[in-house]
Amino acid sequence: MFLTLPTLLTWARIVAIPLIVGVFYLHWPIAEVNLTASLLFIVVALTDWLDGWLARRLNQTSSFGAFLDPVADKFLVSASLLVLLELGRVTALIALIIIGREIAISALREWMAQIGASRSVAVHMLGKLKTAAQMAAIVLLLFDGKLFGVIDCHLWGTWLIYVACALTIWSMAYYLQKSLPDIRAKAR
Repeated sequence: MFLTLPTLLTWARIVAIPLIVGVFYLHWPIAEVNLTASLLFIVVALTDWLDGWLARRLNQTSSFGAFLDPVADKFLVSASLLVLLELGRVTALIALIIIGREIAISALREWMAQIGASRSVAVHMLGKLKTAAQMAAIVLLLFDGKLFGVIDCHLWGTWLIYVACALTIWSMAYYLQKSLPDIRAKAR
């Protein structure tokens, strides 16, 4: 369970987070730092898809893997947002909304599991859209330059992070609304 290939990929995602952060402390030209950080983020983010696919394909799904995978994702996103905040590429409000939502929904999912109502907070398409917008925005904001000399990654990343923030709020409201009947039923 701890050493299956999918779980090792998840652990690798966690171990790689300091590398993405650490790149910004190298004394390289900023364009090289930005490119390296964005490429590392892409590779690390792709392991999220790969570990899930391998777990299903190799029949190596586990409760531990189901626990560790979202933890790794939240660490990756939070660390990247904190780097972007320090660099002035996102505002504190955006970082707070996105990180705060992750903490709140994780706590809600744990609570719902304890009361036997985890289905009401199962992953929804809205959450997947939020994640896709968030990941794309982070890549673009880490790169923060002109891609192929044409695409303004800072501009597109900024727009996408606002979209991700709106989807973050919307998906949180959705999960809270879906769980409210179960919460009310168990509160009696």
